[in-house]
Amino acid sequence: MGTPDFAVPCLEALIADGYTVVAAVTQPDRPVGRKQVMTPPPVKEAALRHGIPVLQPEKIKAPEALEEVLSLRPDLIVTAAYGQILPKQLLEAPGFGCINVHASLLPKYRGGAPIHKAIIAGEKESGVTIMYMVEALDAGDMLSKVTVPIEERDTAGTLFDKLSAEGAKLLVKTLPGLLAGEIVPEPQDHEQATFAPTIKRSEEKVDWTKTAEEVYNQVRGLNPWPVAFTTYQGKNWKIWWVEKHSATSQGAEPGTIIALEQDGLVISCGSGAVKLTELQPEGKKRMSALDFLRGAGGSLEIGTKVGE
Repeated sequence: MGTPDFAVPCLEALIADGYTVVAAVTQPDRPVGRKQVMTPPPVKEAALRHGIPVLQPEKIKAPEALEEVLSLRPDLIVTAAYGQILPKQLLEAPGFGCINVHASLLPKYRGGAPIHKAIIAGEKESGVTIMYMVEALDAGDMLSKVTVPIEERDTAGTLFDKLSAEGAKLLVKTLPGLLAGEIVPEPQDHEQATFAPTIKRSEEKVDWTKTAEEVYNQVRGLNPWPVAFTTYQGKNWKIWWVEKHSATSQGAEPGTIIALEQDGLVISCGSGAVKLTELQPEGKKRMSALDFLRGAGGSLEIGTKVGE
């Protein structure tokens, strides 16, 4: 049971290791892009390539959806970023239970956006935890873990790819011991739990009163999706990339352009400054700051403010 690209390596690894995948359960096709083209989830596409039946219930708790999954009589259910909470009846059905491949070092970052939130918080490491599923969010007993460093220039996208690959490796490494009854599950310390709910629109807007380090982490933690933004003269700029900059804020208010360099706009933060090097003005394509300053941004001046 899974939906996005993150879950595909887990499915592929199960198939490659010789497990019989009786079905893939994923979210329904959704409209994507400006033209709202109905698009299947990556897990559906992967399953169909292998001739695996695909179920796409709108709500897994619906009686007919439950009945369809239970009729398969699965020995084990593996979930990875499925996107719905499983009901108790489904959790208790397989003989070996339901396990989840979660992209954090639990009990930290329970929820739907652990990769984004770990980078935004400035964490130096993340990882994958495989745990039993329970009715509470990501709160089940843990079976195995792997730690993955967060590099200085990692984005949500690069860390997503690393954790996706490591999660698939950990899954096939964990299953033999699980099926043989050799793993002693480790309860989570619920008092240490932190949460990473889905990113809200308000969290995408850059708060220039934060430190340069925090702004840098926010931008990379939201790249390539949903992308940080700021405002200028009533229009939004998507901020694809910034670099930390050696300039001080020079007493300028946060959000003030304090220098115009060939490859970027140096913007003051609450402490320190960053250089905006890649952006996407509203209604325009993504571009380098160099191209922006040669064109639409050519009239910008030092002392101009963004983010108001």
